[in-house]
Amino acid sequence: MDKITAITAFSALSQETRLDVFRLLIKAGNSGLLSGEMGEKLGVRQNTMSTNLNILLRAGLIRNERQGRSVRYFADMEGIGGLIDYLLQDCCGGSKEMCATTIQILTQPHAAQRCSD
Repeated sequence: MDKITAITAFSALSQETRLDVFRLLIKAGNSGLLSGEMGEKLGVRQNTMSTNLNILLRAGLIRNERQGRSVRYFADMEGIGGLIDYLLQDCCGGSKEMCATTIQILTQPHAAQRCSD
């Protein structure tokens, strides 16, 4: 990932509704959600939801899949991983101890437990 792509991703997440949508899709996991489902959960009109979903799609943070006449949305784990990788490229000034601490924080059991809830 390059700097411009990272800036685009952060810009997409800097708006309240888009951040809420992103977090909903992370929580939904492999099931994903339909646009209408997200709109209902968040109290967002369909045209507003569509605009926000397109911004997140262009930022590479979510992906979609057509299912008949519906479109299901998912968190794009590759895109998210690319953003995290970009942030940690030069982690901790090369200090193995500091990098180990950062990696430990990212992989703490409570994070894994949340994934299984």
